[in-house]
Amino acid sequence: MQGGVVYLVGAGPGDPDLITVRGKALITSCDALVYDYLVNPSLLDWTAEGCDQICVGKRPGFHSRSQEEIANLLVRLAREGRSVVRLKGGDPFVFGRGGEEAAHLREQNIRYEVVPAVTAALASAAYSGIPLTHRGHSSALVFLSGHEDPDKGTGGIDWRAYARLPATLCLYMAMGRLERIVAELQAGGMAPGTPVAVVQWATTPRQRTCLTTVESVAAEVERLGFGPPAVVIIGPVAQYAETLGWFEER
Repeated sequence: MQGGVVYLVGAGPGDPDLITVRGKALITSCDALVYDYLVNPSLLDWTAEGCDQICVGKRPGFHSRSQEEIANLLVRLAREGRSVVRLKGGDPFVFGRGGEEAAHLREQNIRYEVVPAVTAALASAAYSGIPLTHRGHSSALVFLSGHEDPDKGTGGIDWRAYARLPATLCLYMAMGRLERIVAELQAGGMAPGTPVAVVQWATTPRQRTCLTTVESVAAEVERLGFGPPAVVIIGPVAQYAETLGWFEER
């Protein structure tokens, strides 16, 4: 290994208090901070004077840099001998492309470390009062990327198969394809009245939750103007948002 080191750090779900102690220590001591769009801006204030802050954020319809450009940027900064924090929303290894970046760093003989974080589904559930697992309702939990097109051929998610699982389904990046996804789930046998909670901007002052059903969720989120970033939680446990929700009440 050579040069500096790259830390793939999870920024957590939004609330800066939920980042790990290790993550904060690295942000305050790094030479360069390469951060994503969903990172809470207050985390940038933790950097030391002279730290280079580089935004490489992606959001629907806009990519400031390609994934290849980001990976090459990390390599270049490390080869300059810098301590680099690659700050990613949520957890770097849960739909964060952290695995791709780690693989590239390994191929280029760059030292790296992965610092995990609270991922969006866990935070969305906790802050809206939803126990993702519950002895009386669900003993299994599945994270799914809604960015996969339901009409995609080989390699796409078989939503109809997941409809038959006795598990809580947590959908990331699903808002743009939600209508088609829930149609596939119902075609696979999921009951139309299955509870669904959609949690937008979890753990932040902007958080809001839509509690509805599989058959109604697409129309309801459109009516309420819900959009990304949001997590969709499907299963009987979603109904607990009505009785155990605490954050939005506060």
